[in-house]
Amino acid sequence: MKKYRFFRLSLGWQIVIGLVLGIVCGAFTYHNQGAITIMSNLGTIFLRLIQMIVLPIVVSCLTVGIANIGDLHKLGRIGGKTIIYFEVLTTIAIVLGLVVGNLAHPGTFINIHDLQGSDISKYMTTAKSASHTGIWDTILAIIPTNIFKSLADGEMMPVIFFSVFFGLGIAAIGERGKVLVDVLNGVSEVMFKVTNWVMKFAPIGVFGLIGMTVAQMGLSALLPLGYFILIAYVTMVIFCVVVLGIVAKMFHLHYWKTMRAVFEEIMLAFSTASSEATLPRLMEKTQKMGVDKGIASFVIPTGYTFNLDGSAIYQSLAALFLAQAYGLHLTWEHQFTLLVVLMITSKGMAGVPGASFVVLLASVSTIGVPVAGLTFIAGIDRFVDMGRTAVNVVGNTVATLVIGESEKSLDQDKYHHYLDNYKKEDLKEA
Repeated sequence: MKKYRFFRLSLGWQIVIGLVLGIVCGAFTYHNQGAITIMSNLGTIFLRLIQMIVLPIVVSCLTVGIANIGDLHKLGRIGGKTIIYFEVLTTIAIVLGLVVGNLAHPGTFINIHDLQGSDISKYMTTAKSASHTGIWDTILAIIPTNIFKSLADGEMMPVIFFSVFFGLGIAAIGERGKVLVDVLNGVSEVMFKVTNWVMKFAPIGVFGLIGMTVAQMGLSALLPLGYFILIAYVTMVIFCVVVLGIVAKMFHLHYWKTMRAVFEEIMLAFSTASSEATLPRLMEKTQKMGVDKGIASFVIPTGYTFNLDGSAIYQSLAALFLAQAYGLHLTWEHQFTLLVVLMITSKGMAGVPGASFVVLLASVSTIGVPVAGLTFIAGIDRFVDMGRTAVNVVGNTVATLVIGESEKSLDQDKYHHYLDNYKKEDLKEA
């Protein structure tokens, strides 16, 4: 009997097609409120489906992973390495943004008075409250008073904090905790299966999100600030290829093969501008690559809060861009101050909606840039956000593999096998 082979597009290429169709549809339905509403709802449905599954996966995987680690000293070592790695890479990203901004001068070629401002009032309240947030407020915000409230509000860091202690508690009671481990393992397996179903809607969600953005703003919104957008993307590419490439080489990782294996997640992050959309799949894929479950379940959720390399690049570049556009000369002392402020504020506002823009609002005043200047780049923030979210995904993928390798918890045989056969394995599961 003759077998017929049907052509099947991978999820990554389906997302690319959804992205292209969304741009085309958005351009043709510019300011068409009916089309904007439909596309907005399609995108919102997808993001809500992702939000529905993220926290159950984090709680189940992280709790089981920590319970399997069991050793408080080992956990402290992994946590310390992770935080130090995040801080070093984020600082490099900020410095790279400052260096490129000084060399390319993206703001010098802009007449700030010719630009049309956008409404940023929705960020102002958050920025004002965040600017008064000290180190103790940040620490206290991590500790939940009611874990169910934190779950309901989607607060990632309190959930991670609780899951770590819950996992340690399970490990501490020994054999009696095995039933909880089995239950949570079952929950994680079910949720990863649900993730595969949800991801089938991803191309439609991508179509809706990008189409809505283009239809609301129009492609013409990109033209006046095209040079700044280009410089931002070039800087992000330099960071991914050079900085993360060197880091991967130092830890004996196959950078380009790894990037091909997470191509779908990178495209999903780029098109939705949402890190949450990729979190479940990235946790699953890094475990398939041979990273210990405890490390993958800890590093990735924490990284999406503290290791935002793309956002760090954007914040430093945007601050310099606005200073140059207003004709402000920033000395190296001013730029060092900006570096320190961005290092602090970017961590203090982790998990805040529109965090990159909020960080800018809280930081630019320290170098004398009028806050009103941010209204001129608010319009293109969504387009740059797509790039910085993709960089965040790349950065956290490398971070998970690096921490796994440094702890001798990366199975090299499994890693190489997955990189050579990821298409077959992903197709089998789909």
